Amino acid sequence: MYERLKGFRDFYPGEMRARRETIDTLESAAQRYGFREVGTPALERTEMYVDKSGEEIVDELYAFTDQGGRDVAMTPELTPTVARMVVAKQQELSKPIKWYSTRPFWRYEEPQSGRFREFYQTNVDIFGSSEPEADAEVLAVVGDALTDMGLSGEDFEFRVSHRDILSSLLGSFDADVDTKQAIRAVDKSQKVSEAEYHDLLHDAGLSYDQAAQFDDLLQSSEDDLDELVEFGGEDVEAAVTNLRDVLAATEDFGVREFCTVSLTTARGLDYYTGVVFECFDSTGEVGRSVFGGGRYDDLIESFGGQPTPAVGVAPGHSTLPLLLQRAGVWPEEELRTDYYVLTVGDTRDVAADIARELRAEGHTVESDVAGRSFGGQLDYADSINAETVVIVGERDLEEGNVTVKDMDTGDQVQVPVEEFPGAHDEPRYTDFE
Repeated sequence: MYERLKGFRDFYPGEMRARRETIDTLESAAQRYGFREVGTPALERTEMYVDKSGEEIVDELYAFTDQGGRDVAMTPELTPTVARMVVAKQQELSKPIKWYSTRPFWRYEEPQSGRFREFYQTNVDIFGSSEPEADAEVLAVVGDALTDMGLSGEDFEFRVSHRDILSSLLGSFDADVDTKQAIRAVDKSQKVSEAEYHDLLHDAGLSYDQAAQFDDLLQSSEDDLDELVEFGGEDVEAAVTNLRDVLAATEDFGVREFCTVSLTTARGLDYYTGVVFECFDSTGEVGRSVFGGGRYDDLIESFGGQPTPAVGVAPGHSTLPLLLQRAGVWPEEELRTDYYVLTVGDTRDVAADIARELRAEGHTVESDVAGRSFGGQLDYADSINAETVVIVGERDLEEGNVTVKDMDTGDQVQVPVEEFPGAHDEPRYTDFE
């Protein structure tokens, strides 16, 4: 017997049904804001990731040399890929470019709760706008999706920060600081001890006293932002103004209630440039972020394109189920079938016509393909949670009827076959409706 690979998962029909509901809800929210779906490849050239993150990134990738001698990697994230796509057709695309995509990614890392080697994300990106409304819109998409799933502001929060506030504060110290390294340290601050965090800041160029002072500055609330401006000057002021403008826009987009300023939110990837954000379980029961995102205004240019501001967000389908389950709004995994068309005797042609008509109306319909007896078909219909069984029997058809059985109540009635489904036609069930 073969075993599943470590860090990869199987999704059986019940769980996949619930996952599909969440994916459809996220994608529906994106579509309502005018985002268009794109498809992207599973493989990219390894150099695309090495150029952005250094040779050490290869250890975290599923990277190999293909039969054509090309060094390729299974895509660990979408942002570099869509940046490449924008550059390829930049002159042809109307701005702003608004894309979304749901697909799997791969990273060779140690699996843990909510983190796997193969994982799924829905990416939502805007290219070509530096306005605060663009940042607010991507937050509104995920905010609408989460509330559509049944969550409220008591269940989740958007922790919003600004990379330029962090870099400008670091530049205010009398020290030779590696800003990118220091920001990566901030990103790890919630995962290590305070002493280890200060060690990381010291390695980036701050003294231990400066590291402690910088740490204190990052504890500032939204009401304390003016104090940061006094400490850091004009560069901090510009970043604070932008952050406030984005928060003001989220008010108009209806998601301000979910946003809280959290300067210790940094996002570890070096290409982030401005506002960044992560979503967390408000109760803290789910410890990992549900999703993250932010601005990456320099990435398109670094890929050889024209300067193009960009902002995006990527809800992950590994941690999101944990939040929905904690909040008690994870869709039911129980399978549902609208109709089971049961045949008795030589009635396959009529039964098939009925099944086709019901499917044309958008229903989920099954019929016997295994040669089961009458009792066996009823048992199977019960096992797939069929709401209604349509019994197409030779004796009933002689009188021009079929028998319609409600599986919940056990009630059944005879209906003229020419009038079915008629009033018996029921709309499909959807969890998030």
